Amino acid sequence: MSDEPAGASPGAPPRPPRSTRTLWLLLAVCVAPIVASYAAFYFWRPAGTVNYGELLPPQPLSDAPLVLADGKPFAFERLRGKWLLVSVDRAACDVWCGEKLIWMRQLRLTQGKEMDRIERVWLVTDGAAVDGAPPVALDGLWLVRAGGAPVLAQFPPVGAPTDYLYVVDPLGNVMLRYPRGADPNRIKKDLMRLLKVSQIG
Repeated sequence: MSDEPAGASPGAPPRPPRSTRTLWLLLAVCVAPIVASYAAFYFWRPAGTVNYGELLPPQPLSDAPLVLADGKPFAFERLRGKWLLVSVDRAACDVWCGEKLIWMRQLRLTQGKEMDRIERVWLVTDGAAVDGAPPVALDGLWLVRAGGAPVLAQFPPVGAPTDYLYVVDPLGNVMLRYPRGADPNRIKKDLMRLLKVSQIG
């Protein structure tokens, strides 16, 4: 007598165990919102909806070890799962550097209950003592020593990387940048949209 279940076609491949099918179904349900949110942001552009910031080809940041200003070790992997506002600048913080740091603080605060999904990072491009930064902007800021680190090359500039404010997504990709003279209110709207369509971070 055949051991095949009733109704099975001769020579048909065996069905996967029910537990395996259930696992794949659960995986698909979990991954679908992530894929949909990124497709919505990167590819779906309803009429009248335009990103203010310049979209960059997603580029994953290096997880090479860095150090914080206090000498403690740091890697971007530590902030994975968060949206990042990133400034790349010298330790001697000039007027524009100070403006960026204030913008980053205010942009995070204006997101209200969503603000905990955002972290702020200042990549310091040299080894000098930090000077001239607005003290209020340093509160809660990740102050990272990155002088000579490969990660600096991953913030693409037209001119100098110090001219821009960058956005990094929760997967660790540099994805947006804003130049000098950008309108903070329009940056805020971009961030609101990102947080709304994203199911991660």
